[in-house]
Amino acid sequence: MIKKFAIMILILICAYCENAYAQELSFEKYLSSFDYEARIDMKIESAALVKGLKEGKIQLIDIRFKEEFEAWRMGFAINIPLNELPARIGELAKDKIIVAACPHKDRGILAMAYLRTKGFHSKYLVDGLIGLAEYLRGDRAREFIQQLNK
Repeated sequence: MIKKFAIMILILICAYCENAYAQELSFEKYLSSFDYEARIDMKIESAALVKGLKEGKIQLIDIRFKEEFEAWRMGFAINIPLNELPARIGELAKDKIIVAACPHKDRGILAMAYLRTKGFHSKYLVDGLIGLAEYLRGDRAREFIQQLNK
């Protein structure tokens, strides 16, 4: 019950602010700019993610722990565990949309909120890495990998 409540609170505090992508914001200032459009802008689904990756507009970070990442991975994602994100933030592209993903979305929401307060245009993957894997099954996966390797 507490975990679900915490996730709902995190969803409510994630806000979109044009200035958030140009400079760091205090969490309070970030929170005060939350509106309905912010709620929509913080999310991305697998189809839009794949399109953005093909276009070179998105960087995907897999924020699972190393043990999880070693068990299975998306070869086109960078693994930066959530607890390492503050120390490794310099590895992220400031000129791309950063999409944070985990198997479902709980840690992705946390990473997205943190990155937005640090000046990144970030989103979280609504259907998670499990949904992305399902989306990329079969021919879609082959086509996607071929396009990424061009």
